[in-house]
Amino acid sequence: MIKNTVTCCAASYGISSCQGPRVVMSGKEVILLCSNNYLGLAEHPGARSGCPRCPGALRCGVRRVASHLGNMDLHEELEQRIAGFKGAEAAILFNSGYAANTGAIPAIAEERDVILSDELNHASIIDGCRLSRARTVVYRHRDPDHVESLLKEHAACRRKLIVTDGVFSMDGDIAPLPDLALLAERYDAMLMVDDAHGTGILGKRGRGTVEHFGLEGRVHIQMGTWARPLAPSAPTWRATAG
Repeated sequence: MIKNTVTCCAASYGISSCQGPRVVMSGKEVILLCSNNYLGLAEHPGARSGCPRCPGALRCGVRRVASHLGNMDLHEELEQRIAGFKGAEAAILFNSGYAANTGAIPAIAEERDVILSDELNHASIIDGCRLSRARTVVYRHRDPDHVESLLKEHAACRRKLIVTDGVFSMDGDIAPLPDLALLAERYDAMLMVDDAHGTGILGKRGRGTVEHFGLEGRVHIQMGTWARPLAPSAPTWRATAG
């Protein structure tokens, strides 16, 4: 009998070794049967030397999508540090802001739900709303009164999601987050903020629009990226408040 075999769906585990027929996962050596490392090139010295600042055992990556094979320990450490930075319960990495919004919004809302979206929201939010198949209702730009009337109108929906940019990239104005947070609490809705243009800019510690308004713990989901103020090119993440 083969013991300690990994076949699929290892996303909840961290890999702390280079990829080969056997890997170390959560501190235990297991046989790996779900990798795309068909030719064994992950262990090739040329591939492993490509990132000289990373520990030798971690230079090769996981060689498959995270939903199948999980993350490296470094990924999970980074997610934990992002969650700490944002004061959130947890965080998850995406490879772009577009991927974050089109991945997260459909995971939150579906056909029985309603999404209230600012009319000047980023295109990635709009596409995420479309992919969710939830009923999407566009509210007037930065207009909490309109949001409240729509929440009343759709009170019977299973789940209500208010989604807005924190800082709107074209005009540079800021969403009225205190009003939106109050409405979300009053009408049992979720509040999601795309803070790609606020992180690193607003707040005493650069934590974005939520910190800027002192709303820690009152915004359910924040999306952010390092590609704007913090680095020329970097991953995108999404943090959840609970």
